[in-house]
Amino acid sequence: MLAAVITFPGSNCDRDLARGFELAGARVVRVWHKETALPAGTDIVGVPGGFSYGDYLRCGAIAAQSPVAGAIAAHAARGGFVLGICNGFQVLTEMRLLPGALMRNAGLSFVCKPVRLRVATADSAFTSAFAKGSEVVFPVAHHDGNYTIDAEGLARLQGEDRVAFRYIDNPNGSMDDIAGVLSANRRVLGMMPHPERAVEAVQGGSDGSAFFRALAALTAPV
Repeated sequence: MLAAVITFPGSNCDRDLARGFELAGARVVRVWHKETALPAGTDIVGVPGGFSYGDYLRCGAIAAQSPVAGAIAAHAARGGFVLGICNGFQVLTEMRLLPGALMRNAGLSFVCKPVRLRVATADSAFTSAFAKGSEVVFPVAHHDGNYTIDAEGLARLQGEDRVAFRYIDNPNGSMDDIAGVLSANRRVLGMMPHPERAVEAVQGGSDGSAFFRALAALTAPV
């Protein structure tokens, strides 16, 4: 499986994300934000955490207008897989590849700690390694992770089983304890917690390793 990991000015989890894929057996190509095309044969695009373009305007807003954003959108439109983590989730909502928005944390402070998550659905490539209702622990590190969506959109996510993960102890005020959501075709996932920071025991936990192994077994005909 070929994973294209994007780097924006201000990305700080791109190497972690690349390592998560590599440890799972995937081939990784690093893609700079000024590129206008993805590598041939890309199966999944990884949009990493960090502070793209310094989080000016809104988190992810400038990255959503970058040259590479068009290639990411085209990949998603073809049915390709896209994973956005933390700032990457913010970028995907700004690109309108996922609904809702990430607002300032309810406590108005930066949150950085491991959190317990409930797997809300196993019916996706991203969560297929876990049983629905099982618990995993991934770190969070964000200031704007409060997931917000209108009532109609929330009902749609719930009704279509598109909530991927929920916080067990909500750290940021996110609606319905949402920690990650899926696109309508279930091939785009945005999540605030960092599975790539939980792939080796030396990191304090390895629940993320199963997450990446399941993805590395995939190929997406696009």
